[in-house]
Amino acid sequence: MSPTFHALRIRNYRIYAAGALVSNVGTWMQRVAQDWLVLDLTHSGTAVGITTGLQLAPALLLSPAAGLVADRFPKRSILRVTQLAMALPALLLGVLAITGVVEAWHVYVLAFVFGIGTVFDAPTRQSFVVEMVGRDDLANAVGLNSASFNTARMIGPALAGLMIAALGSGVRATGWVIAVNAISYVAVFISLQRLDGSLLHPSPAVSRGRGGVRAGVAYVRSRPDLVLLLCTVFFMGTFGMNFQLTSVLMATEVFDKGAGAYGILGSIMAIGSLAGSLIAARRQKPRLRVVVASGLAFSVLEVTSGLMPNYLTFALVLPFLGLAALTTITSANAMIQMTTTSQMRGRVAALYLMVFMGGTPVGAPFIGWIGEAFGARWTLIVGGAISFVGIATVGALYAYQHRSPRVVPQNRPTDDVSTELRLTEEPVA
Repeated sequence: MSPTFHALRIRNYRIYAAGALVSNVGTWMQRVAQDWLVLDLTHSGTAVGITTGLQLAPALLLSPAAGLVADRFPKRSILRVTQLAMALPALLLGVLAITGVVEAWHVYVLAFVFGIGTVFDAPTRQSFVVEMVGRDDLANAVGLNSASFNTARMIGPALAGLMIAALGSGVRATGWVIAVNAISYVAVFISLQRLDGSLLHPSPAVSRGRGGVRAGVAYVRSRPDLVLLLCTVFFMGTFGMNFQLTSVLMATEVFDKGAGAYGILGSIMAIGSLAGSLIAARRQKPRLRVVVASGLAFSVLEVTSGLMPNYLTFALVLPFLGLAALTTITSANAMIQMTTTSQMRGRVAALYLMVFMGGTPVGAPFIGWIGEAFGARWTLIVGGAISFVGIATVGALYAYQHRSPRVVPQNRPTDDVSTELRLTEEPVA
């Protein structure tokens, strides 16, 4: 089997990946439909940003607790519960929109409730991968997960845009799309039921007691490499990767396009994102300098996209923007999972998600306000500029503190690592 798809030889992972792909398509369909619904109800970019912020606010508030839950309880059981926790608010929002009684505050509340399910699902799902594939195939599986997510990102937005347009582009049309997402969670639930439990490799559960969250934070603080990774994804997630907001504003306000053209933009970006995921899947040893360099490239490309004169040139930049974004995110994610001890993996994954998504409740309304005050183009220019300055600063500080040619962090994993990953890094320039 090709090195790019090596993890798919494992039966449990194949089953899980198939269910996840179906659910990911539904997730991207809802993202497009939900943004279109809010824009239809409010005609406000700020409202779209607020909705995104509320959906991701639980990541800021609950991620440490979610990570501790992932480390203490069987991950397969947690994932069964989280599928239901995400399906129910999606179904309710879809019904409200289909019946025509939905109001903006309904979307705000249900987006927040949906986010609670997501925040417990994400660290559990990420740390569950190693239990299916083992450490040898972990980097490949992380890359394939991202590839699945971005394959769905190509299909979902375009399908949602076409479905909304075909059903009249109104509130009821968005409701049907959101309802499809609610049904898609059944695929994940079925895949979890079909896994062979005897082939899983559960991580040892963390004992109950106080200080579990603090221990996770202390572990990260003792690892300068993890601090650099978290800071990089924080700036990208908070200020740079507000694509749900920036794309809809560019499509409607700058290029005067409808739902179909907006959905196509998401699919075009996903081409580059998929490429970045597959490249990362082939890389067995992710490196810090790859994360920082691709983060800086992403920032420059985002500013460039905001300067594009028309819809076509804007669309042509998006695949490269997606490639840089997913190279950064997938490499950072794989590095975190491969270099963290098994008893800390859920908590570190949760902290990663907290800084990556938890900054959006601040960043999305801010970027939305930028769009209303100065125009849609500035959402990309300002977001990219802040990301560049932030990543460049933390990268320079890390390089200054680690000036020797090769530096090995003192806190290496001490658990079941059969093949030790060398974290030796040359200074980040």
